[in-house]
Amino acid sequence: MWWYRHWHAYFLRQALKRRLQTGAACVVYAQCPLSAQAALSARVSKNQRVVMVTHFNISQADEWAGKGLIPNGGRFYCAIQAFEAEVLPRLDGLVFVSDFMRRELVGRIPAITKVAAAVVPNFLPDPGLPEKQTAVADLITIGTLEARKNQQYLLEIVAALRDMGQPLSLTLVGDGPDRRALEDKARALKIGELVRFAGFASNAAEQIGRHRAYIHVATLESFGITLIEAMARGRPVFAAPVGGIPEVLGDGAGGSALPLHDAKAAACIVADAMSNPGWMAAASLVVRERFLEEYASGVAAKRLTQFLEVNFASA
Repeated sequence: MWWYRHWHAYFLRQALKRRLQTGAACVVYAQCPLSAQAALSARVSKNQRVVMVTHFNISQADEWAGKGLIPNGGRFYCAIQAFEAEVLPRLDGLVFVSDFMRRELVGRIPAITKVAAAVVPNFLPDPGLPEKQTAVADLITIGTLEARKNQQYLLEIVAALRDMGQPLSLTLVGDGPDRRALEDKARALKIGELVRFAGFASNAAEQIGRHRAYIHVATLESFGITLIEAMARGRPVFAAPVGGIPEVLGDGAGGSALPLHDAKAAACIVADAMSNPGWMAAASLVVRERFLEEYASGVAAKRLTQFLEVNFASA
């Protein structure tokens, strides 16, 4: 972890120094606090503005702790949070991917209220609706197989659905440190025939169209890009209402909130919805429309460019 943070920042800073050495006005759009610090130290003119988007969850310290790579609350954890508190107030602009992230960061680092900011969700090009006949499986989830993504709980939901007489299949797309434990748990719950471990896939989002609905039970998400990938394809979404997810789903007409600590209750919600063709059809229309209105690149990207143009037109 130390090696990554030190050398990632070092080499990025060297590359930016070469790019920015002329002093030409520009905007550097940083993807993380390390990148932002590298840009701040490399720029040679105040007309070279540094804007950062908050892709991380709460803090990069929390993300690394969630992966089990550093102790939560330990020395390194605190150092990363202190680094963020030093860097973020020096930025020229901040883009929050959700209002949840704005509240979290303002609460932790009040000095950033003086930084020009906007809440602009993540976005992606419209992939179009898949052919209806391609939906040959039930549920799909995409993400690294790690504790924060909470896939063990998904397996408990699948087992509860089976016990209710509503066996629904689940595809897990992704790989990670928890794969073996998840495979063992699927065997222990005797749901091996219902669960498919697809592994890493470069075209993960394209697999959503072959499923009837998307399910997501991560314990924390600042936004949840896979949710809008499902919405873009007209697939209802079942998700735990944590972090920025309620903002993504809106009024919930296109999906259902799942409890995080009651697999039987979550299974009842999923079973009731997916056994109701009318609800599924209506939800499909709602999520597709919400994607087009809020998260298609032609809409959300304009909000981002407008923020940059209004605040940094001279760059």
